[in-house]
Amino acid sequence: MTTILVTGGTGTLGRLVAERLRADGHDVRVLSRHTQPYAVDLREGGDALDAAVAGVDTIVHCASSPKGDERAAANLIRAARGASVRHLVHISIVGIDRVPFRYYKSKLAVERLVEESGLGWTVLRATQFHDLLVMLLEGLSKLPVVFLPAGVRDQPVEVAEVADRLVELAAGAPAGRVEDMGGPEVRTFESLARAYLKATGRRRAVVNVPLWGAAYRGFRSGGHLTPQRATGTGTFEEYLARRYGGEQARAGSGRSRA
Repeated sequence: MTTILVTGGTGTLGRLVAERLRADGHDVRVLSRHTQPYAVDLREGGDALDAAVAGVDTIVHCASSPKGDERAAANLIRAARGASVRHLVHISIVGIDRVPFRYYKSKLAVERLVEESGLGWTVLRATQFHDLLVMLLEGLSKLPVVFLPAGVRDQPVEVAEVADRLVELAAGAPAGRVEDMGGPEVRTFESLARAYLKATGRRRAVVNVPLWGAAYRGFRSGGHLTPQRATGTGTFEEYLARRYGGEQARAGSGRSRA
């Protein structure tokens, strides 16, 4: 049995990683800002972080935030070195070195901190989760017209499959940068949006809008995709069916009784 700390252990990915590690018999510590006994803000670090890391063999770093990722990673690495942690496993994003998107630049800087940490390390890059894509489409579909970035494709991946891969990596020896992980299909953003609208029973016009800037060009050229390494198998429609199938069935039943 290994003692493993999962940062961001109550989030979409971290929660699944922690559950799977426990099922495999590991002693798992879940670190998040609001969950005891390891309630720690990684951006602040301090004694609470040192206590969370003490005696840990492996860290799976799933915590992420639009702001403060580099500071959080630096604090985590500092504590891990002090506790002689054997292995740091980090989840990253496909294309952060190819798409000049501001958040991606921060994620790339975190990767460099991990690589230069002096710890044994493993970095897995994955494409965007189905959950994140749905969250984005939920926001876009609040208007009567869904405006989409023209010419952009995506390759969403099932978060549970990424969790399985991280658990596999955490149980092994440090492996450096491993093969990227992507979903099984490269789809136009429009086709994904229409699948979402159909699954949720929403009627919206869909309009593709040309944008500008280096980040948009990077996304449009497919810098965030990994079609040759599509190791995930769960499709977007399968995810939508699980998430909305029951809800739609109940809605349909209600209409039939009306």
